[in-house]
Amino acid sequence: MNEWLHGKAVELAFTLREIATEHPSAALASSLGAEDMVVTDVVLRHDLDIGIFTLDTGRLHPETVGLIDAIERRYGYRLAVFRPRPEAVDDYVQRHGPDAFYESTALRKQCCQIRKVEPLRRALAGKAAWITGLRRAQAVTRRELEVREFDAAHGIPKFNPLAAWSDADVWAYLHAFDVPTNPLHARGYPSIGCAPCTRAIAPGEDPRAGRWWWERPETKECGLHLAPDGRLAREKQMATVGAGLVE
Repeated sequence: MNEWLHGKAVELAFTLREIATEHPSAALASSLGAEDMVVTDVVLRHDLDIGIFTLDTGRLHPETVGLIDAIERRYGYRLAVFRPRPEAVDDYVQRHGPDAFYESTALRKQCCQIRKVEPLRRALAGKAAWITGLRRAQAVTRRELEVREFDAAHGIPKFNPLAAWSDADVWAYLHAFDVPTNPLHARGYPSIGCAPCTRAIAPGEDPRAGRWWWERPETKECGLHLAPDGRLAREKQMATVGAGLVE
């Protein structure tokens, strides 16, 4: 491993250890994507006191779900899995249809609320802080991402320790430590969500182009990640632009 990558790995481990010390019962919310596998590897290899959970929406790719078992085989650790409430899913499907999210952004966000946002609320209940694999380079909605924020929606600190990492940083780490990853990454899926809402991207496309590909870039968030004041990150950014404070 080269000195540059070693330095980033040491820094990440130090940051996560500090979070675990300062915030007992902190938890990593893993999407099972490449970034979250970096953080997962550091937490489990260093035996840090940080729990790890994932959200199984009921519409994930089989390859994504299979990564839960791959983590257990590699590290001997079983992720906690939170799922949507069946009655809420049934009500949505009966009212709108199983794939109504294609019809409007409002219906898509309602589906995300049921399958992701509400389960996250349960997953974070009683947690002192939560950790993500979010990076600024991932999307226009995340360009102002801070390493440490206060999540007003859940009333706890939120940490994004990979905020400044590049795609190259992430994959250099994954290869150096032979970390298990979702096979879909090698098939043109840099960002992976629910199966009906994710497609492979073409060479040169934006990494998030395959997520909710029928929507505008500025709406491509599910509601899991709010700005510190509780609004969607993009809504805050657009308000700032409207005030003439940024270009």
